Amino acid sequence: MRKTIRNVQPVTANLGKEGSGELVSSRYAVQVGNVEVVLVSDGVLPLPTSTMSTNVSEAQRNEWFDGRFLQRDMFDWALNIALVRSGDRLILVDSGVGDGFEYFTRAGQSVRRLESAGIDLAAITDIVITHMHMDHVGGLNVDGVKARLRPDVRIHVSAAELEFWKNPDFSKTVMPEAVPPALCKAAAKFAKLYSENIRQFDQTVEVATGVTARVTGGHTPGHCVVDVASNGEKLTFVGDAIFEVNFDNPDWQNGFEHDPEKARNVRVALLDEAAETGALLAAAHVAFPSIGHVARSGKGFRFVPVLWDY
Repeated sequence: MRKTIRNVQPVTANLGKEGSGELVSSRYAVQVGNVEVVLVSDGVLPLPTSTMSTNVSEAQRNEWFDGRFLQRDMFDWALNIALVRSGDRLILVDSGVGDGFEYFTRAGQSVRRLESAGIDLAAITDIVITHMHMDHVGGLNVDGVKARLRPDVRIHVSAAELEFWKNPDFSKTVMPEAVPPALCKAAAKFAKLYSENIRQFDQTVEVATGVTARVTGGHTPGHCVVDVASNGEKLTFVGDAIFEVNFDNPDWQNGFEHDPEKARNVRVALLDEAAETGALLAAAHVAFPSIGHVARSGKGFRFVPVLWDY
C-alpha cells in the first residue's frame, strides 16, 4: 500500500541556511605565499549578450553562447570583489554595485556577505578601486557604509581615473541607454563622499607588503589591476580588463570599454603574462570564484579554474 507523506519540505529548503542563509557559497579563499586572498560574490548583473562582443557578428556571438548552454539575448555577468590580508593591513578591492539600481536586483550583496564572513567594515585599512564604474564603487555609496568604515581608511584610486570622471567620454562605448547617466552619478557621488580618504597614484602604488596596484588603462583611462605576490607565488586581480568571452576570443571588444583598442592590447598583455608566469588570475566579471590559471590554446587562451579546496 502506498504511504502518503504530507507537509514535507523540499530538501533544498534546508540547505545553506546555517550561517549565511544562502544555498551556495559566496566566498572563496586562497593563500598566496603569506598573503590571504578571499574572492566575494556581489551577485550577478543581467546584461545584453551584445555588450560582450560589439565588434563581431551576431552569428559568432551566438555560437559562443550556444556552446556554453547560455541564452543568446541576456547574460548574467558575475560581479566579484576581493579581500586581501597582508600583515596588519586588510584591503578591500572594489565594493560591488550597491543599491539604487532597480535593474540590478540580484547584485549589491558585498556588505552583507562580508558581514556573514565575520568581516567588520571598521577593520578594513585600505580600499583599492580598479576603476570608478558603478559596479565597483557603488557599494561604498550605500547609505551608512562610510560611517562604518574607519575614519582614516585609505582609498587608492589612480589619478587618471579621477580626472577622467570629471568629464567622461562615452563616444566609443556601446552601453544600454540608462547606463552612462548612472555611471556618472555613481562616480561623482563616490569622489565627493570620499574626497578626504582618496589617495591618488600615478602608475603603481604599494598598498601593503606584497600588494600592489598598477595602472593599465584601456577599459577606463585609469583602470588598474592588483598584484599579490609573496614567497614566489602570485595572483593578479584584473578587474574589468578580462571578461568571460575573452579567453577564447581576446579580440572581442566590450561595450563598456571607453578605449576598445587599448583595452584589447591590455587584455592580451595580461593573458600573455599569466600564461607565461603560471600565476593565478581572478577577475570582476568571470564566473565566481573566478580564480584560475591561463593556458595558451591555438590563437587564443584557455581559462583553467582552480579545483575547489574543501
